[in-house]
Amino acid sequence: MAIVLFFFILLQKKLYPTNLLKHFFTKVNKLHAVMKNKFIDLIEQTYEFPQPGFKIVDNELYFNDVPIMELIAQYGTPLKISYLPKISQQIQRAKRMFNVAMAKVDYHGDYHYCYCTKSSHFIFVLEEALKNDIHIETSSAFDINLIDALYEMKLIDKERYIVCNGFKKELYVENIAGLINNGWKNTIPVLDNMAELNILTKYVKEKCYLGIRVAAEEEPKFDFYTSRLGIRYSDILDFYRMKITTNKQFSLKMLHFFINTGIRDNSYYWNELAKCVSVYCELKKICPDLDTLNIGGGFPTKDTLAFDYDYEYIAEEIISQIKSICTQHDVPEPDIFTEFGSFTVGESGAIIYQILGQKQQNDRERWYMIDSSFMTTLPDTWAIRQRFVQLPINNWDREYQRVFLGGLTCDSQDYYNADARQNAIFLPRLYEYDETPQYVGFFHTGAYQDTVGGYGGLQHCLQPGPKHIIVDREENGDYSTKLFSKEQTYKSMLKILGY
Repeated sequence: MAIVLFFFILLQKKLYPTNLLKHFFTKVNKLHAVMKNKFIDLIEQTYEFPQPGFKIVDNELYFNDVPIMELIAQYGTPLKISYLPKISQQIQRAKRMFNVAMAKVDYHGDYHYCYCTKSSHFIFVLEEALKNDIHIETSSAFDINLIDALYEMKLIDKERYIVCNGFKKELYVENIAGLINNGWKNTIPVLDNMAELNILTKYVKEKCYLGIRVAAEEEPKFDFYTSRLGIRYSDILDFYRMKITTNKQFSLKMLHFFINTGIRDNSYYWNELAKCVSVYCELKKICPDLDTLNIGGGFPTKDTLAFDYDYEYIAEEIISQIKSICTQHDVPEPDIFTEFGSFTVGESGAIIYQILGQKQQNDRERWYMIDSSFMTTLPDTWAIRQRFVQLPINNWDREYQRVFLGGLTCDSQDYYNADARQNAIFLPRLYEYDETPQYVGFFHTGAYQDTVGGYGGLQHCLQPGPKHIIVDREENGDYSTKLFSKEQTYKSMLKILGY
């Protein structure tokens, strides 16, 4: 107490040497670290921790056994990270789950894993994913140009399944036909509407497979009743009889089903799945070529340390229900396709920010200001209130406090204030004489953020896009890094704007 009073008098009289004062506050910070309300205590009391992908070493966070502070020391912040081994791990995990599920119920169909390119089109993502004997799902005309580029790089061959989804403009159909006419015999254009068959007939010169997408009913709380994508349940059988059976150029192979809200363990999802499988069975009775059910994507990514989704149970229940319904209809079980995008690449991504300072705006709201913008680097946080795993990188031994995170743009929506499971976020306290800045990371951000945010293009308030690095593993297990793109420059933005 006497020491504190002594320094208080020095402060009042402005008789303090800077080094002595800095040493004093360092001691105070260490004293706080001994207290029981440290950030590490909060996390360990609230969640099961450490968890796969996250652990603490010397009060610093490791992401997939990579020391983030080392990356910060080398590259600075803001920093976007892509950890490649996670992509292969996720693919192999899904393959294992579905194959185990099929074995348990003696399922007679095969499982095929498709990667949904719209989740992330980067070449390093496709290179890693294609190491795992997968197939590709496309969404637009330029996606087909991506397939051509992968073929030229010898990363893909013409035996792969190319599942072509989406509402198709004529250029998209023309590009799909280009694949089919050039020997990509396993290309499957999935009809999103009945008129697309006429456009395909115009361009496709070889016999080819077809798919039909089912227009699923949306959840009751949704803004509309039926998905805008696909063909209505009630129209599919008549459409097949009247238009496809009379056209010997096409063979209906696949029925495609997708739920906008993803694969969830609720009555809504299981009811829609049952309806789709029943339509498959009715269609199979009049269409011998039909042998594939595509259940789309929808496996979620981990958005909180409290994440408790039971992937194994869901996979087993899906396979069990499909087999059961097919048995009731006396129909052979179909091959199963999935189109996992976010599940494939989401958990490979992270972005790291530095806390530039704090602002106490009232008695309850303390703002930590980051050195970037959420609206440009994590657009889903403001567009659809998406939550991600958010953790401090350093100072886990400090006392914690509730904070709001603010971005650098002049937009009132550029903030982050809540975890996925609670209406608050907590971070270590900041002190005036910190020798090392506070850093904070957002994890499992690898899907959609780059394309939604306009990667490499204009950014809100002309905030530059961050450095982007790729992290991989060497044969000896050590991690390696490579700079994929530098921080965006003012020249690149002004050039886009015509200056």
